[in-house]
Amino acid sequence: MKHRMLCTLITALCVCVFLAGCSQSAESSAKGKKSAASNARIVATTVAAAEIMDALEVDLVGVPTSQKSLPARYKGLPAVGNPMSPDMEIIQSLQPTDVLSVTTLQYDLETPFQQASVPATYLNLESLDKMENAITKLGEKYDRKTQAKRIVDDFEQKKKDIQERTKGKTKPSVLILLGVPGSYLVATENSYIGDLVRIAGGKNIVKGEKMEYLASNTEYLQKANPDIILRAAHGMPDEVVKMFDQEFKTNDIWKHFHAVKQDRVYDLEESLFGTTGNLKAREALDELTRMLYPS
Repeated sequence: MKHRMLCTLITALCVCVFLAGCSQSAESSAKGKKSAASNARIVATTVAAAEIMDALEVDLVGVPTSQKSLPARYKGLPAVGNPMSPDMEIIQSLQPTDVLSVTTLQYDLETPFQQASVPATYLNLESLDKMENAITKLGEKYDRKTQAKRIVDDFEQKKKDIQERTKGKTKPSVLILLGVPGSYLVATENSYIGDLVRIAGGKNIVKGEKMEYLASNTEYLQKANPDIILRAAHGMPDEVVKMFDQEFKTNDIWKHFHAVKQDRVYDLEESLFGTTGNLKAREALDELTRMLYPS
């Protein structure tokens, strides 16, 4: 009897020790995650990346040089240059554990970052779904899953609201022009703005292309005869809008477009409609839905 009680006590003791070990292991794992987040030295090289990290409530040690206002959280931080050619010396001096850029710049930046021995993460912000995925991964990496889920859920709800609003309505055909100083391109479904147009219930007249942007062929575009023309200005927006106005005034072919005849040509505000995704996607979708379905 005594022998059996002794065995039972030993077994119970072993179970307690095992459970305590598991608890300590889980606790140390959680502490490790939080420690990794707090010890991280992160540099954001684009405004979109900085805004995402702010929404995730993660501190940075460096921010992009930009005329756009950055989140107040990062006031006074060192500026590391423009997104397309960040200053590697400044970045190295900050001793980063991670430098955030975007996949659309990866081809140009990968080699310089590697040569400078800088650890880089390229966020895929080329569509809303891909941006949501990038935000989720950052939330997991920096112990901000709750914040990441809140952001993603907000976008998903906006998509549902738009689907409900546009259900049963005829989808308008849309031509998207991306203007930069001196020229313009046609945005395909694979571009970020093209993705927003699709979500908002528009049909891009350019289909089946792998590229994000194509050279403009006004005769081909006129044959497609879109219901709506969207003009996105990038780089120097005021200058680009003037360029668009001049093009539409002097090139006789534009007056034959259905969208021009119906006065359904809209200029997209650059702060809402960047070339890559950003947290203003909800506002951008609201704006697009009003343009595509005015009544």
